[in-house]
Amino acid sequence: MSRLADHMEAFQPGMASQLLEHARQVLDDDTEDLEELRLLAAQLTSALRDVLRVATSRGRRPVAPGHR
Repeated sequence: MSRLADHMEAFQPGMASQLLEHARQVLDDDTEDLEELRLLAAQLTSALRDVLRVATSRGRRPVAPGHR
């Protein structure tokens, strides 16, 4: 199970980079519709949830801005 978690954590940065590039393209395109923006928001939310899960599991709980 630990190896699977390590594999997924190693895989996530590449997926995050691709998602970020996709987000830039969507936001730069004035012709994108509301449904595309909703899909992008869902994907970004999922990616952020994964990052927080990994940070928490590794003992690196994120600190809210202004609460250091």
